[in-house]
Amino acid sequence: MVVRIKNTSPYPLPAYATEGSAGVDVRAHIDQELFLKPLDRILVGTGIYLEIPAGAECQVRPRSGLAAKHGVTVLNTPGTIDSDYRGEVKVLLINLSQEPYLVAPGERIAQLVFARYEQIQWEQVNEINETTRGAGGFGHSGKQ
Repeated sequence: MVVRIKNTSPYPLPAYATEGSAGVDVRAHIDQELFLKPLDRILVGTGIYLEIPAGAECQVRPRSGLAAKHGVTVLNTPGTIDSDYRGEVKVLLINLSQEPYLVAPGERIAQLVFARYEQIQWEQVNEINETTRGAGGFGHSGKQ
């Protein structure tokens, strides 16, 4: 998949950290450190703009190390960037730890995963087919 990108930040283009990475890391495009108090949330710009092909989306996901080490994650995860959006990619961070966190300029704050999708058409019916599982929802398969 080819995705056109405009980078207005001084940082390199989002990149895969390893050969097997599913997501590219994006960086905070900020002039100075941002103070993120416990339970605070903040919208952080990346300085990048995407032209995502029709039939694809970009998912904004947390970076596991930032979440595990500092309790900082993406609030609406995964966030979806639609193919017709042309604004700056921004990341909604939240600090779920009990300690303040400083977001540094150029820090890797999230990852972007691109995926294809299909738009659906509704077919309204009076009945739907049954399965063995049926309506078994949350916790239906037990603890083990």
